[in-house]
Amino acid sequence: MQVSIACTDHNLKARNNDDRHKQIPSSPKLGNGARAKFRTVAIIARSLGHFIPQHHISLKESTAKQTGMKYRNLGKSGLRVSCLGLGTWVTFGGQISDEVAEQLMTIAYEHGINLFDTAEVYAAGKAEVILGNIIKKKGWRAETERGLSRKHIIEGLKASLQRMQLEYVDVVFANRPDTNTPMEEIVRAMTYVINQGMAMYWGTSRWSAMEIMEAYSVARQFNLIPPVCEQAEYHIFQREKIEVQLPELYHKIGVGAMTWSPLACGIISGKYDIGVPDSSRASLKCYQWLKDKIISEEGRRQQAKLKDLTPIVERLNCTLPQLAIAWCLRNEGVSSVLLGASSAEQLTENLGAIQVLSKLTTQIVNEIDNILGNKPLNKKDYRS
Repeated sequence: MQVSIACTDHNLKARNNDDRHKQIPSSPKLGNGARAKFRTVAIIARSLGHFIPQHHISLKESTAKQTGMKYRNLGKSGLRVSCLGLGTWVTFGGQISDEVAEQLMTIAYEHGINLFDTAEVYAAGKAEVILGNIIKKKGWRAETERGLSRKHIIEGLKASLQRMQLEYVDVVFANRPDTNTPMEEIVRAMTYVINQGMAMYWGTSRWSAMEIMEAYSVARQFNLIPPVCEQAEYHIFQREKIEVQLPELYHKIGVGAMTWSPLACGIISGKYDIGVPDSSRASLKCYQWLKDKIISEEGRRQQAKLKDLTPIVERLNCTLPQLAIAWCLRNEGVSSVLLGASSAEQLTENLGAIQVLSKLTTQIVNEIDNILGNKPLNKKDYRS
């Protein structure tokens, strides 16, 4: 889930309205021994030290590889902070000019620092003002490659809603590419965005069955909201997770499946039966991995099996993609199959799989399984 520091229009308006009705007290003059009632840490969050400045600001990208900066979890939370931070007690304590303060912050930022500490008593509040002005002027925003900390989830969803100009989404999915963030923090953050009206439900994407069950257990233990769906790859050559690992969760806790890549990145489309056409996606340099997969020994075996499905395709009076998509739809636990299309014609063809679904009798499904030869041992019941 990619996120960035941002404020929605709603939040900005709310802040302005609050400011109109509140009288801002003057900052008290406190001695050196005074202790701040509040301390704040401005964290421009990153997972891998990678920043994309807002408004195309010409600021050198800060990556761990370029700067040598190391990032660590803040305690047992999922928030990643630079191992070095910049304090503003001396930096912004009235001993240097605003220009020098900006220069120091920029240097810190360019070298991978994402943590800036301040307090209300530093220069009678001036340090906080300077810090905020610099961050706003620079337009620093963080695009995180991965991570599911509470901060990433909430700010990321707010930014997404702002970009889509929506007040809420029906379902928000959480990727889990690593295990840096405690499960309780993820579930609490997802519960928060639902309680705040930013989403109605939440689901998981590419999670293992064990991780999904853990999330459900955490939700039940702390009276939080559990996930309702898992996004997973599913097609005639990729069956294990949907048909073996998830059915038990579907029956026990009601977690459904939203599957993707029903045509296996185009492999099942039939266009690679005699090689890789120059006009195909697999011919592009950035898809070399797909080309390698197609021309591999396993890829050739798959193409042979697709040809063996031709009699069934002809008997049902449909196309190979329609058969493959309908095959995915008939799985009991599949709530929805995500389609990918690069043309109106292709999308229209794929939508025709709905009419094929009712034609997939038990006998035909058994024929398909015999051709594929990859039916999992404990596959559950299917719709007829």
